Amino acid sequence: MRTCLLLLLMCNLSLSAQDLPEAIYDEAAIPAYTLPPLLPKGHSRQAWERQRAGLIAQMEREMYGRPPAALPRQREVRRVPLDLAPAQVRAEEVELVLQHEGRALFYRLLLCLPADTGLGPVPVFLGLNFFGNQSLHPDPGIALPQGWTYDRPDYGLVNHRATENSRGVRSNRWPIAQIVGQGFGVATVYAGDFDPDWDDGFFNGVHGLMAMETDSSSWGSVAGWAWGLSRVMDYLETRPEVDAGRVAVIGHSRLGKAALWAGAKDERFAMVISNNIGSGGAALSRRRIGERLIHLNTRFPHWFCPRFHTYNEGEDQLPFDQHQVMALVAPRPLYVASASEDQWADPRGEALAQEAAAAIYDLYQEEGAPAIRSRLGYHLRPGPHDITPWDWSRYLDFARQQWGNP
Repeated sequence: MRTCLLLLLMCNLSLSAQDLPEAIYDEAAIPAYTLPPLLPKGHSRQAWERQRAGLIAQMEREMYGRPPAALPRQREVRRVPLDLAPAQVRAEEVELVLQHEGRALFYRLLLCLPADTGLGPVPVFLGLNFFGNQSLHPDPGIALPQGWTYDRPDYGLVNHRATENSRGVRSNRWPIAQIVGQGFGVATVYAGDFDPDWDDGFFNGVHGLMAMETDSSSWGSVAGWAWGLSRVMDYLETRPEVDAGRVAVIGHSRLGKAALWAGAKDERFAMVISNNIGSGGAALSRRRIGERLIHLNTRFPHWFCPRFHTYNEGEDQLPFDQHQVMALVAPRPLYVASASEDQWADPRGEALAQEAAAAIYDLYQEEGAPAIRSRLGYHLRPGPHDITPWDWSRYLDFARQQWGNP
């Protein structure tokens, strides 16, 4: 089976030698499309909840891939206290190990909480980062990733390894002082600890740990990262300093695709935040604008299951679209953010997907209760593809609106 999968992947990789279709950015040029219905008219919340498990199974089979049924054993190896500036931040890096059938996978969690222990358990923003925990803060006590990283010499990542020059290079994307200073916690893991972002046929990272038989619905990197987020949630539930009932899962770009899928499947996440995640994430695939599935799957054949490649130029044949992934978050708060210059990610398609998903939120409206759609947040930020302190300000405001002050 593994040989057959590798042959399939080799065929997919050969597509990269061909010219990909040019991206469409003109709304008038978008072909007509019809979204798959969320529910037939007149159906109830109970009907939606009955079909929820079947919809997830369909998405796993056709797009994300099936994760393992078994869970690994997880244990804490050590905690390393950190003296991060400013003083109101109480931080540590926690090394954890996942073990399954004699195999082990280590990962490091950077956990930052308010230094004022009198606050009691605090709500936390949990997400993956791109370049390692050390890229989020210059403190020399944060460990460098030991494995593969992106090759970005401008960020101190050389020959796919992190160097000392990578410290603090992405602190703008995780403004720890801003978040913790407002009473919230930060929990983040380098995505490559769970699954390095390169195509090896689903053998490395969590795929190697669980050693599943491979087939056309083998779980891709997005599903692997999402699965990793749920394992971090398992750990956060053991920490009394963390309010496990108020954990927001957040992600930017490809890691936002993982955050949305984690939040859709794992109802322990009390809030889901999607930041500029585009095709295969928040944008509607059927719009065929900006990055299409053929661009996505050709450039990144390992993100989703091999079967998903069959929809490269047949988005209408996919039995669901991303508004249904968003709908799986209901009735929990869902925030979607786009950027005006990020046309590759189809900002309008992201907004339309959330608007369509709102119909499921309406099923949870109770008479006399606050408007259920207040649990949906959206903004279109001027500027390019990024996550900025301004975006974080909106997320912090939204969290206070939904949960009250920490």
